[in-house]
Amino acid sequence: MKYLAKITFVVSLILIISCKQKSNDSSLKSYFKSNEKGIKTGGIKIIPIETPKGKFNIWTKTVGNNPTIKVLLLNGGPGGTHECFESFESFFPAEGIEFIYYDQLGCGNSDNPKDTSMWDLPRYVEEVEQVRTALNLTKDNFYLYGQSWGGILAMEYALKYQQNLKGLIISNMMSSCPDYGKYAEDVLSKQMPTTVLAEVRALEAKKDFENPRYMELLIPNYYEKHILRKPYASWPEPMVRMLSKLNNSLYVTMQGPSEFGISGKLEKWDVKAQLKNLTVPTLTIGGKYDTMDPEHMKWMSKEVQNGSFLYCPNGSHCSMFDDQEIYMAGLTKFILAVNKGQKKIDL
Repeated sequence: MKYLAKITFVVSLILIISCKQKSNDSSLKSYFKSNEKGIKTGGIKIIPIETPKGKFNIWTKTVGNNPTIKVLLLNGGPGGTHECFESFESFFPAEGIEFIYYDQLGCGNSDNPKDTSMWDLPRYVEEVEQVRTALNLTKDNFYLYGQSWGGILAMEYALKYQQNLKGLIISNMMSSCPDYGKYAEDVLSKQMPTTVLAEVRALEAKKDFENPRYMELLIPNYYEKHILRKPYASWPEPMVRMLSKLNNSLYVTMQGPSEFGISGKLEKWDVKAQLKNLTVPTLTIGGKYDTMDPEHMKWMSKEVQNGSFLYCPNGSHCSMFDDQEIYMAGLTKFILAVNKGQKKIDL
């Protein structure tokens, strides 16, 4: 009888493992199944959008297939590209998370009208809505992720169109640009050597931003400490590639000449008082060494009605690179938990 019981146990175990393997194979096949019609393009879809200045084409690329989880990625900058998110390919597919690269107008592979009047936050909100519609993203599957400037755009979109969202992720962005500027001035600038800060301020006073010395000072004393905490020469290749394609006209118009504070069109942007109107499950992410105050991001998670906060103790503004394991584990956990019906997640 004992021998028979052992055989029965082994057979049952083999059957369980076999069924689990078949289930995993089925899930994998389903995730990578293409929904494209006609000639396959690897998930690339060009979306025509309407603007006050006519029609333009927007580039998107979908990775994976999950009917209940579709994460649209909003790049930073302004003027950056989708390439800074390529590291997500090392994490999201393993969890069955579908995600969509998207170059905003004037960025990367999308059309560039070369018209500064188009670099306008309300217009970008309507662009996101047109992209959402074209990709058939709905409240049953649509997660909007925004990093840095993408976080501003995500907040503005959610405040107008949150009925379309399943989840919202605001990565490394405060809800107030005046507060961001104050944090740079009152906290981060004081961490610079006084001689360096004096030289930076002198160049800024003369508006001599094209002077190579300006970035020579900021890269080791600010960018390597608060943007991405690695030696600049060893920054991840996707990040370097993205920066090489940065639309400087868009960046300077909206942000100003550098990451050291803000002086462009977004200088007075502030939605702190409106956060309480957000009911969609929302994740805010902050890094200890960020250009943005992590305490402000934590406060944001309490202001929205269903907020969660992810703190990256080794992270800077690009925590997805310099505190990658904590960042990606927390981001993935939030997405999967919301998909199961949770609204607030302990991270």
